[in-house]
Amino acid sequence: MRREAQPIEAIEVPDLLARVGERKAAGDRLIAISCAVVEGVNEITYSFEDRDHAFTNLRITVPPGATIPSTTPVYWGAFVYENEIHDLYGLTVTGINVDYGGHFYMTKVPFPFAAPTPAAAPAKEEKE
Repeated sequence: MRREAQPIEAIEVPDLLARVGERKAAGDRLIAISCAVVEGVNEITYSFEDRDHAFTNLRITVPPGATIPSTTPVYWGAFVYENEIHDLYGLTVTGINVDYGGHFYMTKVPFPFAAPTPAAAPAKEEKE
């Protein structure tokens, strides 16, 4: 089985909507939006598939509690991913077309996957 390249292009948050719009104009499908905490920051990856079934990815990196623009003006169905990112990671998504207001997932712990903020991070104990 041949494994195809799936490039990840790092972009800046202000460029997100324009770049997502380019993917839409090229006829790409939005496959997924995922978030992961890596070394204390949130990596949000937008995955697309073109007409030849090739995958490409755009990635933004934001600090805990950041605000990001919604991609729902471009891909209407992105509201599912964006509500999930809000509820699980504590990021604010502005301009979302269907906003569950923090009630998409009902969790016992607010933002269970969120990176700890510097104020919330446990203090390191000094060894004597």
